[in-house]
This record gives sequence, structure tokens and C-alpha cells, in this order.
Amino acid sequence: MHTFGAVVANPAVRGSRSWWGAVAVDIGFIWVVPVFVMISGALILEPRQYARGTSDFYRRRLLRLAPALVFWSLFYFLVVRTWMSGAPITWDSIAGFLLDGRPYTHLYFLWLIIGLYAVAPVLSAFLRDGGARRAVIFAAIVLGATVFTGSSSAIMSALGQPRPLTLLALTQWLPYAGYFLAGWALRGKVLRGWRLAALMTVTAAAIVVCIVQYGSSPRNAFIDALAPVGYYGPLVALASLGVFVCANSVLSEWRPQPRAALILRELSDSAFGVFLLHFVMIIAVRMIPAFATAQESLLFSFIEWFIVVLISFIIVLALRRVPYLRRLV
Repeated sequence: MHTFGAVVANPAVRGSRSWWGAVAVDIGFIWVVPVFVMISGALILEPRQYARGTSDFYRRRLLRLAPALVFWSLFYFLVVRTWMSGAPITWDSIAGFLLDGRPYTHLYFLWLIIGLYAVAPVLSAFLRDGGARRAVIFAAIVLGATVFTGSSSAIMSALGQPRPLTLLALTQWLPYAGYFLAGWALRGKVLRGWRLAALMTVTAAAIVVCIVQYGSSPRNAFIDALAPVGYYGPLVALASLGVFVCANSVLSEWRPQPRAALILRELSDSAFGVFLLHFVMIIAVRMIPAFATAQESLLFSFIEWFIVVLISFIIVLALRRVPYLRRLV
């Protein structure tokens, strides 16, 4: 999304084949953040996570996140934003850095996860003895409130009375609590036969509609307001729930061989570091003259994406073998 978003945001190529291709890739994968949060909910809300008490849970999770939060926030603010991009350091930027929870484009996600971890023991305790029914109802209410709030904000803006949703560091998690709960509620949902085929069709249709709607904006202002293409929009929520259940259903009986499992575990453990590192790699690659026009070419965007992913994984896999540096990735 971050690679192809440069083409999507480029007005010079809007409406071209490259632009539509970039929109298809960018918006076509808009479900990845909600689904990641759902996977987190399916794992983190498991009562066994708190068998040794909430203090042990917080200690383990904070030891994983705190060093990365401090280091990468400073790195992106001072090195990437200030040195590489030439943005000046002002009192406003410092205040934003400290309070906003977004020292750089993607790092709000760290505060999002920290917030969900903070409330996870409380949510898990509430869900523990309520069974599947309580989990589904609670997730539906919270996610429904999020979608309603997101659409309400868009509708008010379309009516000329803007009501922007402002999230700061300590509230980044709030709109994702519904997805977090939905992951737990749907973790054991496995469909077969025509039910799975029907859900796959509905999920694919929701994704296609999002792509077409985004590409056609702002010609459909009413639809954009009623069903905004964003993480809080109803179609994106539907697509995210569908992808989660469909993937869980298809893979429910799959068990990787031991060697494949080791490789998958290593790549999975490295994904956090790749997420943290990839944006600086995107900027570095775009400094190469050959990629100066990548934001105009779908082909060069694919090449750029491949290089960024490959180099990011190589660097992170290497850093994970260094005793102290591994705590940062």
C-alpha cells in the first residue's frame, strides 16, 4: 500500500492504466490492517495468555514493543523526516511527535497495538465465561459503532459540517477494538461448500466495489459519504471479516511440514521489523535515479516493491542475529 500509494496520489497519471492498476493493488489490500488486528485478537484474547497474571503479560509485551517504539520513533523523526526529507524541527512538530502517536506515516500502528494490549486483559476476562454468543454480540456492537461513527463523520462532512475523527497516541486503538474482538469471536468459524463459496464471492465483490468506488471518487459523493473507503467503512469491514473467515476456513486443516514451519516462523517473526524498516527503504530506493519516476509507472512500482521487501527482510533477518539489535526489530 505504501509503495503503490505514490502512484495513486500522483495527479499527473490519474485515470491512466498505471493509475488504475495501482488503485487495484492499493485499495485491493486495504483489508490487511483490520485483518492483522483480527489475527492479534484471536491470539491475544486467549485466556492462557494471562495464566501467569496480567503483570507478566504486560511485561512480556512491553519488553517487545517499548524498545522498538522509542528507537524507531526517534529514528523516523530525526533521520527520515528531518535529515532525509528536509523537514524543519519546530515546536509544533515536536508536540505532534510526542502527542500525536504518528512520528511518521506508519508508526501510529505501534500505539494502536500498545493500546489494544493495554485493554486486552479486561476484554479477555469479560469474554472468558460468556461463550461464543457473548463474543459475537460484543464484537458486532463495538465494530458496528466504529462503522457508524466513521460513516457519520463522512456524512457530516458531505453536508458541509465537518466532523473529523481525531486520534492521538493514547486513542489510536479505539477504532480497531471491534476488529480485535471480531478476531476472537470468529477464530473458530470454518465454512465449507457453498457457504464458503458464497462468502468468497461476497468478499471479492466488496473489495472490487471499494476499488471502483475509490477510483471513481469524487463523482459519487453520496456513496463516498455513506460508505467511505477506509478502515472504518462498512465495505472495508465486510471485506476484512470475509477475508479472515475465508482464509481461516481454507487453511483450517493445513499443517506445514517441519522445515516449512521453521521458515514460516522465521519470516513471521521478522515481519514486525520489516514493517518498521520498510518506509526508510522506500525512500532510499526512490533516491536511485532509475526509480525517480516510480510514482508514474506501475511496472517500476512493482520492481520497487520487490526490492524493498527483499532488502528489508535481509536486513531484519541479519539484525535478529545480533543480541541487542534484535530487540529493535
